[in-house]
Amino acid sequence: MKSVTLRNVTKKYKMYKKTSEKILDILLPSGYGEDFFAVRNVSFEANKGDVIGVVGVNGAGKSTLSNIISGIVPPTSGDIYIEGQASLIAIASGLNNQLTGRENIELKLLMLGFSKKEIQALENEIIEFAELGSFIDQPVKKYSSGMKSRLGFAISVNINPDVLVIDEALSVGDQTFADKCFNKMNEFKEKGKTIFFISHSMGQVKKFCDKAIWMEYGELRSYGSIETVLPEYEQFLRKYKAMSADEKKAYRDSVAKKRSTEVVK
Repeated sequence: MKSVTLRNVTKKYKMYKKTSEKILDILLPSGYGEDFFAVRNVSFEANKGDVIGVVGVNGAGKSTLSNIISGIVPPTSGDIYIEGQASLIAIASGLNNQLTGRENIELKLLMLGFSKKEIQALENEIIEFAELGSFIDQPVKKYSSGMKSRLGFAISVNINPDVLVIDEALSVGDQTFADKCFNKMNEFKEKGKTIFFISHSMGQVKKFCDKAIWMEYGELRSYGSIETVLPEYEQFLRKYKAMSADEKKAYRDSVAKKRSTEVVK
């Protein structure tokens, strides 16, 4: 059964060199400023129980895609359908630095529509999972990246979402907590929940995922089984890492030019 469907999803931003250009973009009928496509014409379907690794070099559009799937940002165009509730786990995502960890838990759950009674029932489970000790009552601005990730992960998994989007949340912190998170994710997997796992760690993707999405400069280059997509991506990655900064820029420009030509045709 389909749980996530994207059809020609595009997210476009405007690039301005100065504030006056932003004002011109608002005033002029044809707009002003350079278009930047963070995600362009992305289409795919995910089934319940799919665990999908999302890979790509920096700037590929992985985080923008994760924000669109989880409903943090709307697409500029295209259609997206999510069966049930989606939740994003990213370092510091949705956390208020001025509030304590406990206050962030309560605020997040209130925003999600939980009653005061439900919040009280969930709060202890979240605090226990996060393992932050006395820091739970300290402002989040005092947290390390790993501690923020712990809190974000603990909140998201304990609200029991139907679609879980994990964006580099396990790239920080200690291995013991990461193992605990993987165990929780495996529980979700067994319950048939859909999981998107955005990571630069090919080891983690291979260990946990059964499908992969390869993003390249805002577009979906490949989608399929781990066995099909990852060997192609890893081969590309070896060549890409060997490039100089100028060669990487030239490659990116050539991909953008090729795709612009394809759009015109």
